[in-house]
Amino acid sequence: MQLLTPTHFHDYELIDCGDFEKLERFGKYITIRPEPQAIWDKKLTQREWDKTAHVKFQSVNSSSGTWKKLKEMPDRWNIEYAVGPAKSGIHLSEDSRQSAVSTLKFRLALTAFKHVGIFPEQAVNWDYIYETVRLFTKSSSSPLSLGEGPGVRLPRVLNLFAYTGAASLAAKAAGADVTHLDSVKQVVTWSRENMELSGLSDIRWMVEDAMTFVKREVKRGKKYNGIILDPPAYGRGTDGEKWKLEESINEMMHHVLSLLDEEEHFLILNTYSLGFSSLIIENMLHGKKDLNIGELYLQSTSGYKLPLGVFGRYRKIKI
Repeated sequence: MQLLTPTHFHDYELIDCGDFEKLERFGKYITIRPEPQAIWDKKLTQREWDKTAHVKFQSVNSSSGTWKKLKEMPDRWNIEYAVGPAKSGIHLSEDSRQSAVSTLKFRLALTAFKHVGIFPEQAVNWDYIYETVRLFTKSSSSPLSLGEGPGVRLPRVLNLFAYTGAASLAAKAAGADVTHLDSVKQVVTWSRENMELSGLSDIRWMVEDAMTFVKREVKRGKKYNGIILDPPAYGRGTDGEKWKLEESINEMMHHVLSLLDEEEHFLILNTYSLGFSSLIIENMLHGKKDLNIGELYLQSTSGYKLPLGVFGRYRKIKI
């Protein structure tokens, strides 16, 4: 079982966390947001938090709220992340590692749902996606190799519950043919803006219920070389379809696994739900070779480790 945290996200910092809140820096601006997992005491005083922060989220109900600005700052701003050089568990030569770096750019915003448009703990998976796709495209024996001529194609990657698209950008920057799916049109539009900011193009956008889409892809006999899932605890599809993680994820995984290409593939499953164990993921993916399970966390400058979900991932690469 692994514990993974980003180590080179220079535009992000978890400064402190506790008393059900977190103090974070996104680029030049510092936010205070609710965090249900931070049940311990803060290291810094409340006065230090309020003096440091530019803005604080104030909950109105369980799902939404408003932002109180403590210092002048814009409602929207950009940050970036150098994807690739990483601690992803894939070992590249030094020359390959240096040439592998690509800069992803993200627009952030103060939303009514406490989110700002990015989940920084997922950076470890962006690196994993980027380097895995690059190994697919560099494999000399693989039919997926980049180049010219008959039979040459790009690795196909499907990103489900894709939100504002950081994982989609990582796959695209590495050379994949990417399908990005989310049931909320506004966040798909946001994802497109991030793609354009990052100097990328030609991601396939889908606004649809994830379960409906994967069932249709199975019937069509479609195959993907990479599938990424980061489902919410609760959600609704485009036509009101109900999603509840504990009730729906096992069925979803049966469909998803049948969509993976047999020769070369990877899969990443993240879940963020209080009490949801990585052992559940291990049991659903039982028998998968090279399966890694564990927990994602953010290391605070003040010393705390903030848990932010569990993951399972594995890959098959033809070298």
